[in-house]
Amino acid sequence: MSKKLMLGNEAAARGLYEAGCEFVSSYPGTPSTEITEFAAKYDDIYAEWAPNEKVAMEAAFGASFAGRRSFCGMKHVGLNVAADPLFTISYTGVNAGMIIGVADDPGMHSSQNEQDSRHYAIAAKLPMLEPSDSTESKEFVKIAYELSEKFDTAVMLKMCTRVAHCQSIVELEDRAEVTHKEYVKNPSKYIMTPANAIKKHPLVEKRLDDLREWAETSGINRLEDGSDNEYGFITSSTSYQYVKEVFEDKYPVLKIGMINPLPDNTIKEFAGKVKNVVVVEELDGIIETHLSTLGIKAIGKDKFTNLGEFSQTVVANAFDIEKEVPFNIKEELPARPPALCAGCPHRGLFYVLHKKKLTVHGDIGCYTLGAMPPLNALDSTVCMGESVSGVHGYNKSAPEYAKNTVAVIGDSTFMHSGVTGLINIAYNESNSTVIILDNSITGMTGHQQNPTTGINLKGEPAGKVCLEDLCKSIGINRVVVVDPYDLSECEKAITEEIEAFEPSVIISRRPCALLKNVKHPGPIKCDTDKCVGCQACMKIGCPAINMVDGKCKIDETLCLGCGVCGQMCKFDALPLRKEAE
Repeated sequence: MSKKLMLGNEAAARGLYEAGCEFVSSYPGTPSTEITEFAAKYDDIYAEWAPNEKVAMEAAFGASFAGRRSFCGMKHVGLNVAADPLFTISYTGVNAGMIIGVADDPGMHSSQNEQDSRHYAIAAKLPMLEPSDSTESKEFVKIAYELSEKFDTAVMLKMCTRVAHCQSIVELEDRAEVTHKEYVKNPSKYIMTPANAIKKHPLVEKRLDDLREWAETSGINRLEDGSDNEYGFITSSTSYQYVKEVFEDKYPVLKIGMINPLPDNTIKEFAGKVKNVVVVEELDGIIETHLSTLGIKAIGKDKFTNLGEFSQTVVANAFDIEKEVPFNIKEELPARPPALCAGCPHRGLFYVLHKKKLTVHGDIGCYTLGAMPPLNALDSTVCMGESVSGVHGYNKSAPEYAKNTVAVIGDSTFMHSGVTGLINIAYNESNSTVIILDNSITGMTGHQQNPTTGINLKGEPAGKVCLEDLCKSIGINRVVVVDPYDLSECEKAITEEIEAFEPSVIISRRPCALLKNVKHPGPIKCDTDKCVGCQACMKIGCPAINMVDGKCKIDETLCLGCGVCGQMCKFDALPLRKEAE
């Protein structure tokens, strides 16, 4: 038996392999993405990127229905998209084991909100396991499949940013030989008409009781003794790690591994042995609220915030402890806001939108960074696909704004949930212009393929959606393709399409500047003799452009030679773009 240092996500993927999982379908979303990417490295597992999380969950359910162990992965906001099948799968139960992986993002490192996925487990009445390190990430996956098949339920596995992306030692084991479950026709189990569903609800409630009883003795929730009973900590996930690092073995700890359903008897017994119960949990007070229903008063959100990530320092400060914490940076660091990369194909188009003073409905992806100064190109960003649906409602309700308004959405996001909004625009004849920012990849989550790239998760040729044909097929007659590196072409197309009194689509097409297969002409140089220091080139916010001694200075380590800045300069100090050789 060998050991390996693994990310939590990598360990979860290893758990899928060792548990005999055969089918994985996910949509990339930080911090969950790597589970599926690592799972794809195992030849025994079929792995795919689905267009969105709802499709991924339904596909995973289909594999379970066929008798194969399955998994679908997503980030917390992706679970919103998959909520429809989530609640009904709770009623149907499963055939072979099925795991729903969800990764929360406390601190919003790469997310638009800070929701707590434990609410979904409670609302859907599904068991949820919550690992606290890489070892548990692997082992909990294997336990989840056993639970899934024993209790006829999908099982949720809740990761978070720190568990997903921190490393610890994992023991590697062989892949289990899992017998396929035979599919047997069973309409009353799987066909959720009201007459069948109403009979399933009592079974779901009994299942929770059975799971709670299992959790009392299974060892999934661990009691650790301490030398001082003044406080007893109930905690889970990374909060458990922080409690142990601050207090070591001084106080007793009830480490929760199954966050839903919670073990009532174990909690009561633990609370009876300590003077003060302390609940340490990130985001919402799920455990603390449950304790109150048991009549247990606990120290919780009165000491610990429901905002952001915790740390050793947060736990120590709550108890006024002066403790030397590793990697604790006390100095205030300068802000380093993210920015569009040098050579990003979105930059030129966003400059034109800003120049024309348009109201821009934005969407989820790296192009959201177009909201940052000096571009200041976006007016809203809500969720995947909202820009397209939102611009329709905006223009339908206030048609006088239509000629000053567009929506922008990336190619992957468009396939995820933008296309349905565009169908709505075509069907209801909205005078709206949608700009699809086609950079030939799913950018912000780390260059995953999508249905428009023609390549699957394994890097093999796959079916490819033609955006132009798709838009025309749903009733959009005006479809134009532009090069975002060409500012005049972009401005001409935008001007014409917002003036046209009918639905239209502009496809802004240039591959992501960071793709390895994209060739660039190389860095340009500023002619300082011609540069007058007008700073017009600075208006596009390119990180490769600086002003030194009143003159433009190009950072040759960053510049790719896109030539957008050259189109800004009226004094020919910056060369125009040349094609890569």
